[in-house]
Amino acid sequence: MKVLVVGASGFVGGFLMEAFGADAVGTYASRPKPGLLPLDLRDHSAVRRLIRELQPRWILLPAAQPHVDWCEDHEAESRAVNVTGVLALAEEARAVGARVLFFSTDYVFDGATGPYREEAPPSPLNVYGRQKLAAERGVLEADRENIVVRVCGVYGCEEPPKNFVMTLLRRLRAGEAVRVPNDQWGTPTYVRDIARAVQRLVEGGASGVWHVAGPDFLPRHEFAFRICRYFGLDSSLIVPAPTHALGQRAPRPLRAGLMAERIGELGVHLRGVEEGLEAVREELVLRSAAG
Repeated sequence: MKVLVVGASGFVGGFLMEAFGADAVGTYASRPKPGLLPLDLRDHSAVRRLIRELQPRWILLPAAQPHVDWCEDHEAESRAVNVTGVLALAEEARAVGARVLFFSTDYVFDGATGPYREEAPPSPLNVYGRQKLAAERGVLEADRENIVVRVCGVYGCEEPPKNFVMTLLRRLRAGEAVRVPNDQWGTPTYVRDIARAVQRLVEGGASGVWHVAGPDFLPRHEFAFRICRYFGLDSSLIVPAPTHALGQRAPRPLRAGLMAERIGELGVHLRGVEEGLEAVREELVLRSAAG
């Protein structure tokens, strides 16, 4: 079963490539990596050529413009990737009989009553959330057998360190104070669990909207304190602050997060914070030993 991973050079995309192994063909947009093919979602002709050449059975789409504040100030440019490019790809997939698994976010919700189940009505607060919701709807309209996977607070080993856990470890080890919102709640999710969940959904022929998120619902500053305790770092460097004091351009849903009982019923184990941080620690040790 040939699987095309669009955005394989990114964080989630790299773990999807690892999970699907020899079945996977991956693309990059701006960060070349050995073995990956160049592809810009805004180049619809290139998207068409690649899909028709490869004839994949599944197209996994973690590629996005994910910088929430940048999207708020660059709505047209980010929409070209996050919506227009996604919908063009979904149409090309339908033309060759391929199915699409699209990655979305808890930011499609307003954060008033989270964490949210799949059937909760979306109500995004910012440009990024509205774009992801528009793409979700377009992907499912293109083919009712397509899948939308919503994720939240994805973390794990990453080089260069960009996700919350890895960035926090780098800054705290350098002795930097870090301001962390104390009123933004979420459900942190270990990246390898996402890759396994996607495998299960693809292999099981699932369709529709699925939430894939860890079981712990907590504010971001509490997650930061747990990281400090687990890795033996100085928690006094964590400076809790309300969102309004952080100068973030885009409004954030404060109590968002996702409930993921459905994927658990398929036998997918989603690690809580302590178990996930242990997995990160073990992987960092192995990477350090390997040089």
